[in-house]
Amino acid sequence: MSEATNHGAAAAGDGAAPFEPKIIAYVCNWCTYLGADLAGTNRLEYPANVRIVRLPCTGRIDFNLIVKAFEVGADAVLVSGCHPGDCHYTAGNFHARRRWVLFRRLLEAVGIETQRIHFSWISAAEGRKFQQVVTEITETTRQMGPYRAYRQICEAT
Repeated sequence: MSEATNHGAAAAGDGAAPFEPKIIAYVCNWCTYLGADLAGTNRLEYPANVRIVRLPCTGRIDFNLIVKAFEVGADAVLVSGCHPGDCHYTAGNFHARRRWVLFRRLLEAVGIETQRIHFSWISAAEGRKFQQVVTEITETTRQMGPYRAYRQICEAT
């Protein structure tokens, strides 16, 4: 049994099914969502652990959306949109990148594990990249195990 599988089985309890992470992906309607659609159209296989939330633009991402994902039981969060300079709303992805710098510090201060939050740029033509990013995040999260720290943070306050 591999280390990742062993850790996942231990996290789920003895005799239980291996741990399967729940990943919430906040994606841009114009690029990443279409990249995910292209991956599906091309029948590229990737883990079914991701739940996509389509937004008009990653510039719309708010700190509360990331926290809400953990509140509803997510083990990891992906924020993905247009490549810099290709935003359909001119500068939305630049706003998202700036917010991410601030969010990261705020999340660290609150005690949320920032290695569970991923940020990527995926265009509408990058179905294979979507497949690779989701697979990588799923494997990384599977190795880290379930995210229970958020519940501990809530109980402490």
